[in-house]
Amino acid sequence: MNYFTYKDNRLFAEDVATDQLAEALGTPLYVYSARTLRRHFRVLSDAFKGSDTLICFAMKALSNLSVLKLFGDMGAGFDIVSVGELMRCLRVGADAHKIVFSGVGKTDAEIEAALKAGILMINVESRPELHRVSEVARRLGVQAPVSLRVNPDLDPGTHPHISTGHRDSKFGVPFAQVGEYYAEARTLPNLELAGLSTHIGSQITETGPFNEAAQKVARIVSALRADGIGLKYLDLGGGLGIPYQEEPPPPSEYAAALLGPLRSIGLKFIIEPGRVLVGNAGILVTRVLYVKETDVKRFVVVDGAMNDLIRPVLYEAFHEIRPVLRRSGGPTVTADVVGPVCESGDFFARERDLPQVQRGDLLALMSAGAYGFVMASNYNSRPRAAEVIVNGAEYQVVRERETFEDLIRGEKIVTLKGGPDA
Repeated sequence: MNYFTYKDNRLFAEDVATDQLAEALGTPLYVYSARTLRRHFRVLSDAFKGSDTLICFAMKALSNLSVLKLFGDMGAGFDIVSVGELMRCLRVGADAHKIVFSGVGKTDAEIEAALKAGILMINVESRPELHRVSEVARRLGVQAPVSLRVNPDLDPGTHPHISTGHRDSKFGVPFAQVGEYYAEARTLPNLELAGLSTHIGSQITETGPFNEAAQKVARIVSALRADGIGLKYLDLGGGLGIPYQEEPPPPSEYAAALLGPLRSIGLKFIIEPGRVLVGNAGILVTRVLYVKETDVKRFVVVDGAMNDLIRPVLYEAFHEIRPVLRRSGGPTVTADVVGPVCESGDFFARERDLPQVQRGDLLALMSAGAYGFVMASNYNSRPRAAEVIVNGAEYQVVRERETFEDLIRGEKIVTLKGGPDA
């Protein structure tokens, strides 16, 4: 559920008309609903009620400081994948002991920053990383709380680019070798074996893969205990999908699938939701520049582009497209919705049935809160969009639209003298 609804044929974000936002702030424009963000966090929290569970928002989905502050104030922890994300968490006053550091390529500097900040644990994904964490911790004179991320070798049935639990994925340690890795970790100095973690992928729309992963990690925990390795935390990752087209299971069924095999395991659970918290809480508003018709195609050219929202070309992702001002009873057309970037992959939809539009009309790309702005770029020297959060009848700009000066910050013009090949 979200709070983007029509009132008298105008699309509202909570109690603010999105056409008014577009007129005041320009387009393309990311609009987030605070009410939706809060509701999604509460529904997920309720699904795990009765269990000892820490919800760590996977902030790679949406890392705006105001969004992080909102979740932190509600008691969330954070799943991070870079030192930049760590700095964002600390900037908004997040509790460092609720931060989990994931990812396959942590640098020594990132490991050091995480240990100095006092985070909950580092999810280690390879033998070399295990040794690097030990070495950095030894140099700092601290104990490093670590969790080994296991690759459970299962197919979650999602897009290949966001499937992380199969055997040939770069993520995690092999399922069959987890015991060997923990045995080696016990011999390394300055490591605290705090937990076990897994994450099988993103945008998963059935509960079976979650249940299967839970069963597999339950067996691992039992085997580790038999070897005298007692853990504190079981990090179950995230991955629950949202309704772009398919209807995923509700959070209550997701929680039941995970907790069913694990209720008596005696560990604190960590879950790392990202998309399910923020995906439907954001939209991208864009304005029609031209309607171009050829002998074989109709194109709706808008001012948003793949640099603003790359998911359609990168993941073949579907985003519902709604008119901001709805005309009742008008004709529909079939068109490609495309942007101005000089790439054939610059499209938001192909062969989509839409209400007939004209220059100046506003369109809203729905479910754009996750992996939208965070994956934006300056390709074609395009400034990134502004971000705004609506809270009831009020709104606040939480990231200003970039300017030309922002685009060239850090660049220098140098005069290169001609050399022998000039």
